[in-house]
Amino acid sequence: MTGTGITEKAIERGEGATASDERQVQVASKIGLCCRVDGDAGRPAVLLIAGLGQQLIEWPQELVDGLLEAGFRVVRFDNRDVGRSSRSDIPAPTAWEMLTRRFSAAQYVLGDLALDTVGLLDGLGIDSAHLVGMSMGGMIAQTVAARYPSRVRSLTSIMSTTGAKRLGRPTLATYARLYRPVPAEREAAADATVAMMRHVGSRGFPFDTERVRATALKAWDRDGGPNDDGPVRQLAAIFKSGDRTREVAQITAPTLVIHGDRDPMVAPTGGWATSRAIPRSRLLTIPGMGHDIPTGACPELVEAISELAWGAEKRREAPDA
Repeated sequence: MTGTGITEKAIERGEGATASDERQVQVASKIGLCCRVDGDAGRPAVLLIAGLGQQLIEWPQELVDGLLEAGFRVVRFDNRDVGRSSRSDIPAPTAWEMLTRRFSAAQYVLGDLALDTVGLLDGLGIDSAHLVGMSMGGMIAQTVAARYPSRVRSLTSIMSTTGAKRLGRPTLATYARLYRPVPAEREAAADATVAMMRHVGSRGFPFDTERVRATALKAWDRDGGPNDDGPVRQLAAIFKSGDRTREVAQITAPTLVIHGDRDPMVAPTGGWATSRAIPRSRLLTIPGMGHDIPTGACPELVEAISELAWGAEKRREAPDA
């Protein structure tokens, strides 16, 4: 991909969606991000940042619709190395590198993904936004808020952590599942995703097998087949970034930290560590929520995110009040 800004060529999504639903934004010389923008340009923007290996389609539509109804413009995108965004040309980290946490100089870090995010805002002509990130997306959002405070109106960090040792760690069973190879066949890959989400997903909300499987099939198609290397490079970015507690403590944006009490992927201590590190942040614990965003939790999440964001908007309008 070459050039800057939004390309004229739109990406076809299928299933009744129009060709203009998704766009490519060039954020660096070799990195283009696929994004979708919903809502009027005059509204405050909410930027949704997806987690490890996830794509923009994996945000629940109920959450997106709720934010639109609350008066926001909603932006979703694929991080580099997944979906329809650019793939890195660096080799995937080896098992030894992942085990020892000693990576090549070429391996990117969360700071690079944060810079991608800022580049996306630039390409879309958005001076600042309300950032909402889940899991790895929460880590990226935290990094943007710490390093580029003028671009962040508020921060909502969902089921994420600071990288602090012994906090927010997966269970051993979850670790083992993380390193399983992606099946090379579409239907088998969808079955594997369903099994993984049953393991890490919410216990206190109904599990929608058909919906999870349908989303997994769409993600497979958007990835163009099996994608082992991309998520592994993203996971290496998390590992290489290490403990970010000191950096996270520099965040000044109004912040909400949301975590479920049944999360086997990022233990609830990760939410506690994040809230403890960020001055004046608020921690909201969702009973029964695991490492997903269940449909049943969306109304509460929309209300909490909207309250934070509109409160930040009011303070921007009356800074001396």
